[in-house]
Amino acid sequence: MNKFYKIPLILFSLSVLVSCNIARDNSSSLTGWNFNDPKYGSYMKGTSFQGKKAPDGMVAIEGGSFTMGQVQDDVMFDWNTTPQKMHVRSFYLDEAEVTNSEYLLFLEVMKDVYPPNVEKYKNIYNSVLPDTLHWIKSLGNTGLLTESYLRHPAYSDYPVVGVSWIQAVQYCKWRTSAVNLKKLIDKGVLSNVLENDTIRNFFDTDLYLENPYKLFDGDSTVYKRGLPDNKTRKKGGKKTAKNSFTGRHINSLDGILSQKFRLPTEVEWEYAAKADVENREYNNIRGRKKYPWNNKYTRNTSKRYKGDQLANFRKGSGNYSGLAGWSEDGSDITIKVKSYPPNAFGLYDMSGNVAEWVADVYRPTIDTEANDFNYYRGNIFTKKLIDANGDVVIIGETGQSSIKYDTLPNGKIIPLEYPGEIKYIPITKDDTYMRRNFNTANNIDKNDGDRFSTRLYDLEDDQRTEKSRMYNSPTIRIDEETGKLNQYDINKRSTLISNETRVHKGGSWKDREYWLDPAQRRYLPEYMSTNYIGFRCATDVLGTLSFNKKTARNSSR
Repeated sequence: MNKFYKIPLILFSLSVLVSCNIARDNSSSLTGWNFNDPKYGSYMKGTSFQGKKAPDGMVAIEGGSFTMGQVQDDVMFDWNTTPQKMHVRSFYLDEAEVTNSEYLLFLEVMKDVYPPNVEKYKNIYNSVLPDTLHWIKSLGNTGLLTESYLRHPAYSDYPVVGVSWIQAVQYCKWRTSAVNLKKLIDKGVLSNVLENDTIRNFFDTDLYLENPYKLFDGDSTVYKRGLPDNKTRKKGGKKTAKNSFTGRHINSLDGILSQKFRLPTEVEWEYAAKADVENREYNNIRGRKKYPWNNKYTRNTSKRYKGDQLANFRKGSGNYSGLAGWSEDGSDITIKVKSYPPNAFGLYDMSGNVAEWVADVYRPTIDTEANDFNYYRGNIFTKKLIDANGDVVIIGETGQSSIKYDTLPNGKIIPLEYPGEIKYIPITKDDTYMRRNFNTANNIDKNDGDRFSTRLYDLEDDQRTEKSRMYNSPTIRIDEETGKLNQYDINKRSTLISNETRVHKGGSWKDREYWLDPAQRRYLPEYMSTNYIGFRCATDVLGTLSFNKKTARNSSR
């Protein structure tokens, strides 16, 4: 009978321990003040964050060290993919490329939010439209694809192409706000504005966190129920009117809103594509992988699927899919995403189908001497623009910043900023004064094109009479008096390597086997697009970086 008396005692002890832990979590261990308590000023503390599941359509990529670059023979001898040891932090990555149907949703929303028939918005919708004319061939009968590939349901699950790097970045930005808009609706904080035709459904996450009542044309009735507000729990607190917003709005401390979606960096993309995790034995990598799959061949070697191609690529001249009745890869152009087995991380089509944009500005070398931790070239550090009244400036708002457009070299007009968003400007010299980690807003040229990477590094800007010619290819002009070749042409003649040139990775349906190696890298101006480059999104992991932590057997080693 004694054992029956022990059960309540054990349960009581557990409840005491749990309540003590909760009390400890809700109070300051250094001051004794309680967090989220009206008696102590209702000062907030973020709730305990144990990590989240991967966002919809994404898989978790656990970070670690790997060898970036080509580990096989460099048959081209261009020294563009020399091996570099690199560490990558954990992140989330789309399991497949963004498809036509997903991008069409983006287009439809942009058309509703920024109607093309409104004068001030007329260039916005066209700026995000994919270029379907890439399917046309001067000596080919492929014109039908220009009409059907993007919008016909037969291709709805095919990867979107004809999208420039600039357009891919804008999609990632929109996706952030689209995901968080649904989170607010699901939480009951916001009414379902998507079904209300009278409310302009523009939503921006940054603006919501700054001032939610600047959204939806100032209509505060769209907000229904916030999170519990401890400050209103005080006795004698002012009661809210019926059917008005109660509680408080969600903020960053709550950990509810999604992190920003973005393009993966080149290091992240290559790390995820190589998936060396399947070649790991304890803390060592066994062998070298040439492709995303664990095989030195492009064909499946398993008994059931032996001989099947493991990616969609061009087999040779005039051979995109093999013979009729024995198609080698199932498609002569792109193919439906997830048509081939995933790699060890659960990612599909990291080689073949379409090449993919990554975030980095292209340079021939990776500067690991400057940074071997989550390397990325392309940082431009910004801050919110504050007006004379101390308020953030909102683009397109009456009396504030107007919409600015830019004309690209290919003649396309794009907005530099979108109406309703917060205006950001580059940080100033005052912001970087006495800093040791960075000293300028624009770091694209860092160690490769800036003043400190030239022989005139010791001179100030006003002392230099000769400008840097790095990545500029001027012709040499003959001096008419002396006949010597000692004068550079003053006209700027750039190569494709510039601060507006971005990296794309992975082979495509149009490429030969050589480009299936994840280490290979190519580049293209950020405003250009093709019928063989798509993209997928990434986002950051917060908190714990290990998803399946394993304890070392010999901790002393």
